Amino acid sequence: MDSIFEKIPRESLIHLGIAFVAFILLYWGVLFVLRKLGKNPKYLLPQGVMKKVALPIFLIFVAIVLRMESFRRLFGLQEEGFWFRKSSTLLFIFAMTWLIIGVLKVVKQLIINNYDVNAANNLKARKIYTQFNILERIAIFIVIILAIGLALMSFKEIREVGISVFASAGVAGIIIGFSAQKLIGTILAGIQIAIAQPIKMDDVVIVEGEWGRIEDITLTYVVVKIWDKRRLIVPTPYFIEKPFQNWTKTSSDILGTVFLYTDYHVPFDAIRKELTKILESTDLWDGEVNNIQVTDNKAGHVEVRALMSAKDASTAWDLRVMVREKLIAFLQENYPESLPRTRVLIKDIGNENT
Repeated sequence: MDSIFEKIPRESLIHLGIAFVAFILLYWGVLFVLRKLGKNPKYLLPQGVMKKVALPIFLIFVAIVLRMESFRRLFGLQEEGFWFRKSSTLLFIFAMTWLIIGVLKVVKQLIINNYDVNAANNLKARKIYTQFNILERIAIFIVIILAIGLALMSFKEIREVGISVFASAGVAGIIIGFSAQKLIGTILAGIQIAIAQPIKMDDVVIVEGEWGRIEDITLTYVVVKIWDKRRLIVPTPYFIEKPFQNWTKTSSDILGTVFLYTDYHVPFDAIRKELTKILESTDLWDGEVNNIQVTDNKAGHVEVRALMSAKDASTAWDLRVMVREKLIAFLQENYPESLPRTRVLIKDIGNENT
């Protein structure tokens, strides 16, 4: 046993021991800080944070150990130094990329947890959700591209090939540029949506004649959840280049209208009182707008518009349906002569001649 330990270089063991102790201290230090922050309600961290960062931190430690000459000397692998260094570099790039992506996801979750998108007045929450969902995808895309580039550039042969390709890529670059123009335009449109925000998560929109809510926004397309549970997939440039309706651009509250077509004998004051009675009897009304207006008249009917308000588009729809039904029932029961009718005048030609 003593002879075995005598063959092991003590200096290598000391270096590895120091590296291992440093890793343990770093790991427990990070764990201590995360637990401390987790106890503070202001910095309440999402569950599973340590699981997201523990493995990439461990892989970074392994990459550092593989690069240490002491490790190779300990196992008599000095001649394989080139492969250990390359493996260490690739593992370090992979682990660091994993760690950065994990930290980005934790930071995003930490920020959006402070905003409730299901609240009644959720405009700010939807703005934050939209910005961070798109910016997270952009950041992850950039980090992965940079990681792949660094990994490839770590090989001298590939680096030399890349330089020669770049030096002779005049015409090819122009062709590729034109080919990728649409893709680049789509990605830029996604970035523009994140900054200008013509749409936000959970916005109520009318796109291509379909009423729905914005369910997801990516760099290249937007998912609109239609009221009947279908999904409309729309490219992001659509919301930059074409007109569309956004019912919740500045606020979630919305006005609802109900049109009635009645006879000229309709009692407007009675309808006003009934509308107020209906609205005050339901929680769907937000108490803001309540009005009856005569908006048009034709030879055979009068157009009456009932105007009301609700906290959001879905509630406004339910309120309009209810008000329409109850106003029609009110006229049927109390003022049947107010329902639209067609008048026909018949003349007795025989009596006129006599």
